[in-house]
Amino acid sequence: MSKVKAIVLRAAGINCDMETEYALELAGAEAQRVHINRLIEDKNLLDAFQIIVFPGGFSYGDDVAAGKILANQIVHHLFEPIRTFIDQGKLVLGICNGFQVLVKTGILPGEDSAERQADVTITWNDSGKFEDRWVYLAPQTDRCVFIESGRQIYLPIAHAEGKIVTKDASTLERLTSEDHIAFKYVDQNGNEGDYPVNPNGSIQSIAGLTDATGRVLGLMPHPERFVRPTHHPRWSREESVDCDGMTIFNNAVRYIRENFGLKPLPKKEPLTL
Repeated sequence: MSKVKAIVLRAAGINCDMETEYALELAGAEAQRVHINRLIEDKNLLDAFQIIVFPGGFSYGDDVAAGKILANQIVHHLFEPIRTFIDQGKLVLGICNGFQVLVKTGILPGEDSAERQADVTITWNDSGKFEDRWVYLAPQTDRCVFIESGRQIYLPIAHAEGKIVTKDASTLERLTSEDHIAFKYVDQNGNEGDYPVNPNGSIQSIAGLTDATGRVLGLMPHPERFVRPTHHPRWSREESVDCDGMTIFNNAVRYIRENFGLKPLPKKEPLTL
């Protein structure tokens, strides 16, 4: 095996799978889009991959609640195989709808017990509308392998249900004390703020979560939508544009290469203008 292999999970209503596949391939992975029904039929398919991505979209039309039906499929058919996948040192990424799925399965923030799955959820934006804008994100942990420590990034969001809430104050304290907060929404200067800096009203401006291993990441913004300089809203007016979304995918591929005995990719210059 010479290439990092990533699976991009598909289901009815998922619509960011091709962009996610492209971003993974830019990072040097061999990515494959696989429908959830194929994975349920043959759970051993996961053995051939080191990264699984739950991409964005509107799985099953976000019926009941965003990500809820797909989350139920995972809980009843794939929870243990995915748990084993994580225990093997592999990586899981959930983007937007995929993040909603990971939270509603309990994979994030990392509770195996069904009784604890309701401690954290993602619900309707405070604005009462679909938010489609660009946001700044500040990393909050050094533990998550997807994150470049200390690097503030700029990514687009597109969601109506992106507000992270906790059951109570003790749950929020646990997220903080156990280092589960991956990203927070901030302004250009790195400061937290009200809407639109925090576009959905998430408690303590939380934009993403990680688990205890640091090998599972979920975030509401879309890194796969900023992997080329021309994706940036000011690409024609900036002297240089770093493709911030690629940091997530590059770090994932690099981690697998370094920890699964794969040769490093030839060093290449980042895409900039």
